[in-house]
Amino acid sequence: MFLEQALKLKDNRFWKYIVGSVAVIVASFVGQLPLGLAIVYKVLAEGIDMPDETQIMTLMDSNLTFFLMLISFPVALFGLYLIVKYFHKQPFVEVATARKKLDWKRIFFSFGIWAVVSIVSVFGDYYANPEHYEINFKLVPFLTLAVIAIVLVPLQTSTEEYVFRGYLMQGFGVLVKNRLFPLLMTSIIFGTMHIFNPEIQKLGYILLVYYIGTGLFLGILTLMDDGIELALGFHAANNLITALLVTSDWTVFQTHSVLKDTAEPSVGFMVFLPVLLVFPILLVVFAKKYKWTDWKEKLTGNLILEEKNH
Repeated sequence: MFLEQALKLKDNRFWKYIVGSVAVIVASFVGQLPLGLAIVYKVLAEGIDMPDETQIMTLMDSNLTFFLMLISFPVALFGLYLIVKYFHKQPFVEVATARKKLDWKRIFFSFGIWAVVSIVSVFGDYYANPEHYEINFKLVPFLTLAVIAIVLVPLQTSTEEYVFRGYLMQGFGVLVKNRLFPLLMTSIIFGTMHIFNPEIQKLGYILLVYYIGTGLFLGILTLMDDGIELALGFHAANNLITALLVTSDWTVFQTHSVLKDTAEPSVGFMVFLPVLLVFPILLVVFAKKYKWTDWKEKLTGNLILEEKNH
């Protein structure tokens, strides 16, 4: 099974995952250097004050900033690949799935179902509350955004899934030899990783319920399905559709999207609707399609090292 793949590695200890995580963070910082250098150049060239986190997206053209923000993720993913292959001496595919190779049908199914839900949700709210939006579409900037987003957003979301639902989940499994602790810990870490997002600063820490809940949902997908394929598809669709369809002045992605949300944000039931209703419905859909059984054992049971079957 998925988590057990880390147990069979020779001399694989939890401290290695701490070292590996630090190495991935360092790789991410290296990937952020172009953005940092571009900001410093802009500040020095124009004699302006150093921007804070909320001003970075408006300091330069949003497409350029979006590109520079995202290129750190493939650098981090490459760093993770090196750590897994040469430090843990583990085939990289085993960090993603218990299957012999990635199941792209699973990825595309999950992507498709959440892309449809997201598109319907955005345009449904637009037609219900047109006063909350303005048309932001400009052909050339949008096409540039589309190229950047289609190439780099899946790499961004895949990096997060490989790190949290793959590498760290297996690492915590090595530490405690059960499934529940890795599920909870990776969800909490994933959620709190978003604590510095502009959305949190605008709406408050209560929004962490959504982020932690999303991490929990993606973790359940991974454990029940023995791989991160469904999480990969869902996460890519979520961020890609958001980047292309709707932006605002207070979100982490400010882009040349089709629509701009101009409504004053507030924490209402809609913030918690995905966690309380939509994600459970999706779990039922996936469970029916992939014939999941034995939920208690797969989500809370102990890890047992055995020969991997395909």
